[in-house]
Formats: sequence, structure tokens, C-alpha cells
Amino acid sequence: METDNQRFNATVQPNSAFLAELKEKLPEFFTRENSFDLEKFQAALKEKNVSELSEGYQLNFIGKDYARRQAGEMPTTVIVPDEDQNNGAGKNSQNLFFTGDNLEVLRHLQNNYQNKIDVIYIDPPYNTGSDDFTYPDSFEYPDDKLKEMFGMNDDQVARLKSIQGKSSHSAWLTFMYPRLSLAKRLLKRTGVIFISIDDNEDGNLKEICDEIFGESNFLGQVVWERAYAPINLKKNFSVSHDYMLVYGRDANVIETNGISRTDETDNRYQNPDNDPRGVWQSDNLSVGPAIQANIYPITTPSGRTVEPPAGRSWSLSQKAFRERLQDNRIWFGQDGNGVPRMKRFRSELRKTGVTPMTIWKYKEVGHSQSATQELQDLMGGKKYFAYPKPVKLIQRAIQLYSHSDSVIMDFFAGSATTAEAVMQQNLEDGGHRKFIMVQLPEKTYHTNKDGKMVPTKGGRVAFENGFHSIDEISRERIRRAAAKIKADNELTLPADFDGNFKHYRVVKPSRMTLDRIEEFNPQTDELVLDTVDSFSSQTLGVAGNASGEQTVLATWLAKDGYPFDVDVQKIDLAGYQGNLIENNRLYLIREDWSSKCTEKLLNLLGTHALNLQAVVIFGYSFNLNDLRELENGLKQLDGNVSLIKRY
Repeated sequence: METDNQRFNATVQPNSAFLAELKEKLPEFFTRENSFDLEKFQAALKEKNVSELSEGYQLNFIGKDYARRQAGEMPTTVIVPDEDQNNGAGKNSQNLFFTGDNLEVLRHLQNNYQNKIDVIYIDPPYNTGSDDFTYPDSFEYPDDKLKEMFGMNDDQVARLKSIQGKSSHSAWLTFMYPRLSLAKRLLKRTGVIFISIDDNEDGNLKEICDEIFGESNFLGQVVWERAYAPINLKKNFSVSHDYMLVYGRDANVIETNGISRTDETDNRYQNPDNDPRGVWQSDNLSVGPAIQANIYPITTPSGRTVEPPAGRSWSLSQKAFRERLQDNRIWFGQDGNGVPRMKRFRSELRKTGVTPMTIWKYKEVGHSQSATQELQDLMGGKKYFAYPKPVKLIQRAIQLYSHSDSVIMDFFAGSATTAEAVMQQNLEDGGHRKFIMVQLPEKTYHTNKDGKMVPTKGGRVAFENGFHSIDEISRERIRRAAAKIKADNELTLPADFDGNFKHYRVVKPSRMTLDRIEEFNPQTDELVLDTVDSFSSQTLGVAGNASGEQTVLATWLAKDGYPFDVDVQKIDLAGYQGNLIENNRLYLIREDWSSKCTEKLLNLLGTHALNLQAVVIFGYSFNLNDLRELENGLKQLDGNVSLIKRY
């Protein structure tokens, strides 16, 4: 048989994710049969006097329908808790680190982190055309299924599959599209995403972000000055910048905190005319392009007549200018002969900070060389990453759109700079921000024909120092950064400073496990023995000492919307250990359920010693007779306790 998620994924269409989101936001336009009432929707548009476009522009690429479909699929992996870390150094931490494919992690988080993330920062592969990016996702469906899903012919299927292992624009966009679609759903309404990128995909990224987040939710494009000196060997230009595209979930309710004021910014405010309202600085009164109505002569106190420069006009109408002049808000210079400027009082500025500009100088947020050196120093002089981002760069993004209890996410964690930036910002303002990091366990070696491990091209230093995958370096960087922060701030560090994390691995079950599941027939009383154990970390071939029950439970708790630190109470049911969550949901995962267990559970429910809304069972652990007995017993209770069977 197929698992529940496999059955769901088989029905997914390219627009499934979109329709699900539409139904969530506009349920009144869906019928009882789950059909969209287009006529009712069009009528509503006319009633609201909304203009409709008959033509528009959107970016199309090979693999777009496949990417849209991926955004609607459910995960086919399991979440394996690292029990050694989570019951050890990370026991009291609220930070999370996931090792695994970020597409699968984002799918897992759709229920328990939807609308909960304040800031997402990602630094995806730049697709420079070299070996920094090749399309990594496999097309797991046979050709006939792809034809059926998308209405393709043989040539179209061949074109789709041609992007596998390629670094084309279509391959990169197919890779990014579902990840950004899923990320959007995790953002709060006030949430913001920062995406680092260079010139190779900047234009394409802007197009798909406009489609996914909406053009109206584009907040800005930051230009980061990442280099402080030219590379003279370059033939034409020495590129000194990267970009960060910034989008919000809903720009109507988003406002930046601003950049913290410094002595330098405050010193720009003076009071040369002893204005009783306090210190001020002046701004240019002319703007371009020109507005004809705002082109008029102004007479200065010295008697000189001035007009705006060619092609520009004054920023104020004549009426507004006279009002500002009467209120002593126009400055003509100390001698009264200067071009008019508008006075801006510091007391009237936003309380939170200075509005950020879109060019971020390396002197303020760091550059590539400094970031590389700082990380190298932190990691004992070893250079594991070629182009890490500066902590100050990501810290500024966090400053602008987070508050003291925000959740910050990075699903291309890399060297885990974002985690250090979160900890550093918490140190500076006493906040309690939490981070979620996701990193693929990219190997630093490959195995040759003789079975010998050989370092990869860029992984030699890491491999020689005992790091067999990138995620191991990421976690070590977090530990070392936290240790340095503690050492440097020993006397002032808050007692509740969180410098650790809980760790989970997102793993695909083994082929053997999947084969056994496919052979399982729930309509018989045959059990698939030891199915629970097949999900243990040992059987799955990963570290962490998680039992199969702990893996299944962690996966299901995320599916059901519970946080990863939810309290799990063990409850004894005639020798069988169940998992009770928030006193209203019981998870039965282990094998060896019997009639005595059913009797004990029904007794607890009947006497109201236990009040449940649902009992969730791992179907492979129950034979048909025990399952029917439990199902019938729950139906006979006065209360409404639902039985949820999962496969």
C-alpha cells in the first residue's frame, strides 16, 4: 500500500497549493463540492470596482509547472530527533537546526510554523554557470506519470528532465520556486524575507518573487558593497556588489524599525537659528521629474529670486510652501541668500531609528574579505567556506524587521552566519530571538571505486579536520560563536542567553522499509513487524540515538501543528506506553497493543480520568481485530473521541 502522504501527492496538480491558499483566504467562493465559483468571484470584483487585466506579463521557464506542483506536495521523509543533542547541550534551547533537504524541511514546517516566522534570510546558490549550482532534485515520477500530471508529450517530458544536473536559468528557477512558495506561507503577515543574489539571477529572481509574494509586497532591493578594492585582473569590470531582494508578506502592515542612531547621525542635527523646537537638519526642496504646477519663483530674505533647477520642481505647492515659510520651516542659509531647504527636526523623526537606504556600505556591514577572515579565526585558522556573509550584514536585516521575541529562519544555512547574527543581536539589545537553521548534509568527500573516502574539490580542509558534511561545520560554528560571545561578555551576559539548539535530521526511509510498507494490507490482521524500529536513527543510518517511536512522534507532532518543545507525557495503558500531548491527544505508535490496553483506555475515558479529542495510531502496529475493538469501543463512549489511523 501507499503511505498517506504518497496517496496525497499522487493527486497534486500544479495549482493545488494555490487553490489551497485561495480557499483559506476566500472560502466563500468555494462550493460544498470544493469547486471554485468563478461567476460569483467575477461578480464580487465588479461590486468592489476592481480593475481587471486582460493581458499581463509573467516569467515562464522549463519546469515551472513541476515546481508549482512541488510546492503543493507533502513530505515523504521523517523527522529524526538527535536525542544526544536534544537531551544534552540543547535540552533547554528554543533554537532549531535541521539537517536535510530544505524543500522537505519547509514541507514539514507548514503546519507548526505557518504564519510564525518574522524574518527569513537566505543566501541560495548564485548559479554563476560554474559548479556552484546544478539542479539537485530528482524527478521521482516515471515518464508516463509526468505526461499524465502535466499533459505533456514525449518531447516536453524530455525537455523537463533535461534540466537535471544542469545549471541553466530554468534549472535554477525550478529549484527556487517551490522553496520560496513554501517560505512565504511560514512568514507572519508582518514578516519579511531577504534573499542574497548576484547579477546572474537577480532579474529572474525578481520576476518569480513578484509572482509568489506579489509585486505590491516588494519592499526594496539592497545593494551590498561586498568588496573594498578592485581586482585588476578582470577584463572589464571588477564587481564590487551583491544584492538583497526584500519582500514582505503584506507591505500594508509592515514598517521597518530603522537603523539604530549613532553619534555620527545625531551630530548632523544642529540649531543655527536657535529654533525653540530643537535641533534640525535641512533637506533639498527640489525634486525630479518636474511637476509643472510646482515650478514657481521664490524670493529669498536677501531679495534674490530663485527657481528649481532645470527638469525639477519644488516638492511643495505654493500654498504648502507659504505655510512652511510662515512656520519657520524653510532655511535659506545663514546669510538668507541660499537656495531654500526644508527643516527636519530630530524630535519629529521616528522614535525607533534612521530609515535605511538601499546601499549598504562595507564600512557599516562588513565585506567578503572580513567575513572570511572572521570565520577563519573562529574556526581555528581553517578556511572551510569561500564566500561567507558578514555577521553585521545579516544582523542589520534582523534589526530592521524583528522584535525581541522574533523567530529568524535561514534554510540555506551554509556556515550558519545567521545563527551567530541572531545571538549577537540578542546580546546587544537583550532580546530573546530564536533561530531556525536548515542545511543539506553535503558531503566533503566521495567514495572511489576501491571504497576509499576521497575529499571533494572544495572539501579537503574540512574532511582532513574531521568534518564529513557541511552541516557538521555549521553546527560547530554555532557552538564556537556562542562560546566566544560568552567568553567576551562573561560579566554582562544575561543568565537566559540561548547559545545552543535542538537538532533534527530529515531523512528518507530506506528502500527496504518502503518496500515492506507497500506490501502491507490494512484489511488483513497481518502486522508488518518491527516497522516502528525501521524509523530509528540506527536503522536509518544516522547519529542521534532516536528510537523509531521518537521519530514517528516527532514527524506527527509537526504535522499536527505542535512546537518541537511541546511536553510529551508517557501514559501507561496496561503495560503499553502511550504518548499524551496537552491532555487532549493520544499517540499510539508501538506494537503489542492488546484487548487489555483497549479496556484500560476506555476505562480512563469513561471515568473522565482522561479527556481526549483524538487518538492517533500508527496503523502498521495494529492488527485488524485489535483495531476494530478499539474503534468500536471509542464509538460507544458518550464523548466524541475521534480515531485517526495513519500509514
